[in-house]
Amino acid sequence: MEPADVWGVRWEACDNSMVRRYMDVVCKKQTLVILAADLRTMGELSDLIEEVGPHIAALKTHVDLVDDWTASGWAALCELAKQHDLLMFEDRKFADIGPISRGQMSGVYDIRSWANVVTAHGISGPDIVDGLCAGWNDVAREGGVLLLAQMSSRGNLLELEGYTDAMVQAGIANSGVFGFIGNGSRPAELSVLRGKVGDKKLIWTPGVNLAVGDGEMGQRYGDPSEAVLSGSDGIIVGSGIYKSENPSEMAKAYADISWSSLLKRSGD
Repeated sequence: MEPADVWGVRWEACDNSMVRRYMDVVCKKQTLVILAADLRTMGELSDLIEEVGPHIAALKTHVDLVDDWTASGWAALCELAKQHDLLMFEDRKFADIGPISRGQMSGVYDIRSWANVVTAHGISGPDIVDGLCAGWNDVAREGGVLLLAQMSSRGNLLELEGYTDAMVQAGIANSGVFGFIGNGSRPAELSVLRGKVGDKKLIWTPGVNLAVGDGEMGQRYGDPSEAVLSGSDGIIVGSGIYKSENPSEMAKAYADISWSSLLKRSGD
């Protein structure tokens, strides 16, 4: 199916180039799965990409968690992700002022040179998005920022009154914003967020798992199909895939559920 047929008005409404690239990948691979690859070695990450690459649309990393990281090894990992047509999503959660965030995009990990999408808190103000985009501009690349509008962890302070609305209002106005992180474990709240975000921006959601309920250390999980039907454009799944007995089979299960839910949503 053509992306415009699947995404409807949102295919034309988006104002960030990386959004359209993601939408296209979703349609080519028929999956909305973003793999949270929270593994500690380069070998584990490479093996996982090879195993589940056909069934995911993006790879979510925490580069500073990798114990045996090297610049050359990471470059090879990024090339492998490219071969599988994956967006590289560094879940860095930047939170500083614009100039510092711009500098943090370089540094030892040189995130600006390989990440397509990064996360950021908006607590320091809207200049953080401009700083991150300036980091990409410094190496003649484009990218998009996901602002944390909600979180799925129990007791998080983003649930305080007014915070989510402030993030959404600031993010919608900035073309450097790819979209927002929403809470996949609470479909009703996610549906409200979808209404506030509108058509220009995406919503990606952690907190989804085929086994719903409470996880480790305050994490909560909701049903992936309900998340997509409530407005999620990308389901972030980690241990539900890589800790399963057959990661490839499980990744395909999540892919099939997410894709069928998107088509159902598109047809409503």
